[in-house]
Amino acid sequence: MTLPRDLDNNAAALRAAMVKTLTDAGAGLHLHPAWLAAAAKVPRHLFVPGFYLPSDESDGTGLTLWEPVTSRLDYGRWLATAYSDATLITQFDGEETDWERPASRRGGAPTSSSTLPSLVLRMWSDADVGEGHTVLEVGTGTGYSTALACERLGSSHVASVEVDAVRLGGAADALYGCGYTPTLARADGMYGYWPEAWFDRIVAACSFRSVPSALLRQTRPGGKVLLPLSGWLYGNARVLLTVAGDGTAEGPLLPGTISFMPARAHAAPAYGNPSDWAAGLHEERSRAARHAPERLTAATEEAFHLRFLAQSAVPDAQMVTVDGVLHLIDVVSGSATTLTPEGGAWSVREGGPLKLWSLIEQVIDGFEAAGRPGPETYTLRVDGEGQRLLHARMPQLRLRLRLPHGYR
Repeated sequence: MTLPRDLDNNAAALRAAMVKTLTDAGAGLHLHPAWLAAAAKVPRHLFVPGFYLPSDESDGTGLTLWEPVTSRLDYGRWLATAYSDATLITQFDGEETDWERPASRRGGAPTSSSTLPSLVLRMWSDADVGEGHTVLEVGTGTGYSTALACERLGSSHVASVEVDAVRLGGAADALYGCGYTPTLARADGMYGYWPEAWFDRIVAACSFRSVPSALLRQTRPGGKVLLPLSGWLYGNARVLLTVAGDGTAEGPLLPGTISFMPARAHAAPAYGNPSDWAAGLHEERSRAARHAPERLTAATEEAFHLRFLAQSAVPDAQMVTVDGVLHLIDVVSGSATTLTPEGGAWSVREGGPLKLWSLIEQVIDGFEAAGRPGPETYTLRVDGEGQRLLHARMPQLRLRLRLPHGYR
């Protein structure tokens, strides 16, 4: 691909403007100056030769129209967007795009992206990475975040793993083209990367349903692991764990409403037609809901946090709303629940071995009784008893994170 001769000058100016914007917001974002200095040097545009942006138009079916953006299609838009503080979608549904001949697309689930720079810098800053540390990054993606780590620490101190071979190949080309030479490997981030262990810091750029034990075993005593946590209700949190010499780990949830794409091994399974699940509930007795579903579905920080707590109680449940009726579907236990609006209230029907909404209401009750504490007041402890969310004012709740079947 031939790029305009003035690319370097234009990119440098845009990069400087992006870093200035991030520096001005640095106090609120808690960005370490050393990471901002790295961002001033790493050419992000070289890691995103093509990406998708949502169109302002609608296709009339509710699906998002995605437009490809490359330097060939629109040089100015491509370069300016590369240096905006935005997440750039580079892959849908695990399918690669031919960026020489890209086409628009309708809908789809994003499976790879270049995360917005402020969040990348925040992750590295929150992980308390310092000079001389060796780091493992889980989820190479485009390689931009990896490049920042190489710029700050030196390539010999950085290892990065990626499950997608094509993604890894593109990242490797960009990294090596920029002069960065970290250790790169195609691997499932669930298992870390034993050939380079032990690490002082492990930072994940994808979310997990629970903490993979291999990552703790590959961290030096006193080292730290920063992980996004998510689940099938799409409640999200981040945790910064400090690993002890006996293999246990403990640390706080971090504040903020940040989400990452799930690790592919932790993605939710298909549940089919919600109406099929609801059909078996017609004979179940209904009751009035003590808490409305808006407690989880509202576009608020509290609802975002409550979804995370709720999925700790019902880790295999998924949630979807069809024609105003909310469905909770648990494909593992075969349980299902519907919440139907009735005259300003909600009617609940629950079937199967787990009473899904009842379990969620217990979490909300405890949350209310504790004074609605924010995520930063919780501690995650990983030890021989499992992975437990702890809160001094919610001792009666046994909130646990669980690994998918087949992982340890």
